[in-house]
Amino acid sequence: MQIVAISDTHGKHRDLQPLPEGDVLIHAGDVSRGGTKEQVTDFLDWFAEQNHPYKLFIAGNHDFFFEESESKKISRIIPKNIIYLNDSGVEINGVKFWGSPITPWFNNWAFNRERGEEIKKHWDLIPNDTGILITHGAPFGILDETVYGDRTGCEELLLCVEQVKPKFHIFGHIHEDYGSFTKGETTFVNASVLDDWYEMKNKPIILDL
Repeated sequence: MQIVAISDTHGKHRDLQPLPEGDVLIHAGDVSRGGTKEQVTDFLDWFAEQNHPYKLFIAGNHDFFFEESESKKISRIIPKNIIYLNDSGVEINGVKFWGSPITPWFNNWAFNRERGEEIKKHWDLIPNDTGILITHGAPFGILDETVYGDRTGCEELLLCVEQVKPKFHIFGHIHEDYGSFTKGETTFVNASVLDDWYEMKNKPIILDL
């Protein structure tokens, strides 16, 4: 199974063409800049056109539409060939994927939660047999460093990943720490394609499972 991972397109998704081929296309959140329905719909139209047999995405802290809208309203605009994960999972060819948009609280963006017990409730939902974990934010200390040198990842998420040990943990959020890093049994992937100035800079990351 070949996976193509992208994140943080912020409305510039069409600048990514052509995407690498693969079996599963994953977007790890921030599909829009301002989270409006119009911006989200434009992304979904583009995402649905991609040739990958399976297309999965989660929302990010910019994607207010997905947090503020009722589930029925969301499901009506998502094309049938796209899988939207929100503290939920899906199994593809025997591999279990889990996705969550949650990030530690910062300036009251979408899907923000306070560090500690409040955010831990979301990570406790992640099944122990998860093979590929998709979150918008990073675990603490791994590909989570801002241009100012601050570490922004989630401590509770790191503890969860160390317990679950997914093969891949895919995320974005901190544009300037794009790349991959393997620790123990897990390869961590920050798939942000934009830099910290919101300019297209980085390539999609291809993963072989």
